[in-house]
Amino acid sequence: MRIVIPLFDRFTALDAVGPYEVLRLLPGADVVFAAVEPGPVRNDAGSLVLTAGEAFADIDSCDVLLVPGGPGSIGLLGDDGFLDWIRRMDGGSTWTTSVCTGALPLGAAGLLAGLSATTHWGTAGMLESFGATYTAERVVFQGKVVTAAGVSSGIDMALALAARVAGQTTAEAIQLAIEYDPRPPFDAGSPAKASQDVKDLAMDLIAGRAR
Repeated sequence: MRIVIPLFDRFTALDAVGPYEVLRLLPGADVVFAAVEPGPVRNDAGSLVLTAGEAFADIDSCDVLLVPGGPGSIGLLGDDGFLDWIRRMDGGSTWTTSVCTGALPLGAAGLLAGLSATTHWGTAGMLESFGATYTAERVVFQGKVVTAAGVSSGIDMALALAARVAGQTTAEAIQLAIEYDPRPPFDAGSPAKASQDVKDLAMDLIAGRAR
């Protein structure tokens, strides 16, 4: 099973690495990081580098496409070459997935029109501009299209996908292997739970990261 994760300048690290840590443990998994050209790609803070092993142009197909988000994903919305590649991968994939604002390129490629989907809460309006209906859930399955909300929800999405691919026992074993048993110290992990002051500060943090 070939799993392809595209990288681009200013991606959010956990969007890619969280699901990677889950999906790489699936039986027979071959996870490939890809970019315009093979080599190092920097995250949104510029301080962390992942290495793309293959170029987009050299990948003919995949079983699972997983598009991470990050500030750089916004710039891809007008990148016809990248969007065409997304469509090509989707044409042969068993699963087409995204994390956070990675849903936006899927939308720009026309893959979310008429579907319920999720993304980071701060970009719900942008998601709906592509004809999707924003749903405030951590993970949304719509046929073979799977979208995850902001950043950390990519781990939830990958585990849910692992259960679909390899069964619940395998998914639970992967969850145990990575000891994913979250108990956050604060109940402020969604806009429905956070105070307005916290939401305002969160948006400031996002804007600062995006500069």
